[in-house]
Amino acid sequence: MGNNELLLDLRNLQTYFFTDDGVVKAVDGMSFQIRKGEVLGLVGESGCGKSVASLSIIRLVDKPGKVVGGEIIFKGEDLLKKSEEEMRKIRGAEIGMIFQEPMTSLNPVYTIGNQIMEAILVHQDIGEEEAQKRSIELLKLVGIPEPERRFNQYPHELSGGMRQRAMIAMAMSSNPDLLISDEATTALDVTIQAQILELMKDLQKRTGMAVLFITHDLSLVAEMADIVAVAYTGKIVEYSDVRSVFKNPKHPYTFGLLRSVPSLVNEQRKVDLPAIEGMVPSPYHMPNGCHFHPRCPFATDVCRREMPELEEKLPSHYARCFHPVEVSKEVV
Repeated sequence: MGNNELLLDLRNLQTYFFTDDGVVKAVDGMSFQIRKGEVLGLVGESGCGKSVASLSIIRLVDKPGKVVGGEIIFKGEDLLKKSEEEMRKIRGAEIGMIFQEPMTSLNPVYTIGNQIMEAILVHQDIGEEEAQKRSIELLKLVGIPEPERRFNQYPHELSGGMRQRAMIAMAMSSNPDLLISDEATTALDVTIQAQILELMKDLQKRTGMAVLFITHDLSLVAEMADIVAVAYTGKIVEYSDVRSVFKNPKHPYTFGLLRSVPSLVNEQRKVDLPAIEGMVPSPYHMPNGCHFHPRCPFATDVCRREMPELEEKLPSHYARCFHPVEVSKEVV
């Protein structure tokens, strides 16, 4: 999947939460790779482990959560072996992060400019004047009008879309090699969402950074990603380039997700969209065998007994399924 240099290699990552009610295997043997300059879309319903995987990468999983196994190889080194001090240097400088709700990530008592400046001063050896100039340039770069005025405003004085742009400016402040965007546009209305995505695409092309783009929305993945990893109950169930996944989904879960995306054709015909039956299983009571079998129209006895491996079903197209779907037309 591309010949460029490997930037992030997630190998069999396991992040568990040890709660009073039992152990939740939020991320349970997840593996994927991101090359330099590549956008990987990590997609799945709430509770599939996407956000926990991203927090594991930057080592910000709070108790009772703990990374219990696997490797997170970034630029050839395992982040799980780094000290907290080393991680602090990597976070923000080499790996930028945009969260879903900027109000929780921005400090309400400091101005926007102050916070971007701080991010620059922590990771770069420049003076305050230079940092201020760079902050204003960044605000301009992310499309915030009147950046000099906005520089002195507080988070509550900006709209949701503007706050998200300020977050992107902060994440971009040290030219990271990898940007993690965790449901970054979910809380925004559709028009603003489109603008933010356009901005991220533009910045990605301009800077050549890699992006881990986490979302539950497949239509956004189609727009943003080169590679798609579909997650379900802490595991990757399908993995390939974006075109192959959309054209020929192999896992019944991916197939179901794609069929439930509204398309213009369906809109005009006013047909009901087929939904995936059932619910994501409770993290405390995972079914035996393939975790998707209770919701799967193709499940047989082997699916109820055994967990399938992630195997190559087409060239460079992997799925974790005993009965891969046969489709040969565009699903969306």
